[in-house]
Amino acid sequence: MGSAADAPVALPEAPPVGAAAGEEITPPPPAVASWRRQSLLEKDTVVLRAVGCLFSALAFLVMVTNKHGDWKEFEKYEEYRYAVAISAVGFLYTAAQLARRILRGDNWDGLLPRRAAAAAVDFAGDQLIAYLLISALSAAIPITNRMREGADNIFTDASAASISMAFFAFAALALSAMVSGFKLSRHAYI
Repeated sequence: MGSAADAPVALPEAPPVGAAAGEEITPPPPAVASWRRQSLLEKDTVVLRAVGCLFSALAFLVMVTNKHGDWKEFEKYEEYRYAVAISAVGFLYTAAQLARRILRGDNWDGLLPRRAAAAAVDFAGDQLIAYLLISALSAAIPITNRMREGADNIFTDASAASISMAFFAFAALALSAMVSGFKLSRHAYI
């Protein structure tokens, strides 16, 4: 029949990559998975704040440059001045948060532990700026709609574009507030 040379030869198993002979590779402990999830949450807030910063800056710039003479100047309308001010505040807040996160991380000194203080400031700040943005939008939308009924021109189009950018900034900061709230709720003593 067959000779011994035709029989399959059992080769010893090679150890998995990263393990010595006879050792098994175990999955990472839950702390590592938690660290990876925490890192993803940190990246999410940075990205959301960067988007909020960009759209706040665009809303501010579009409205400030919305000057076309006569009645077509944003400065003549209180609602538009409020929208400009809040867009500027939103830009400054998100830029400061981005600078803090990128340059210093969570280095906070105070009565609360560093991460709890950072999470509380992030949550409160994101909610406050998001609320201010939506209130500025709710003030500027009715006057823009009334103007568009009478005349649809470059002034009303620029106003609507600025309002749209402020809404996108609001959406980004509202999502960032949700992530910040989740991070704050993860602290056992709060």
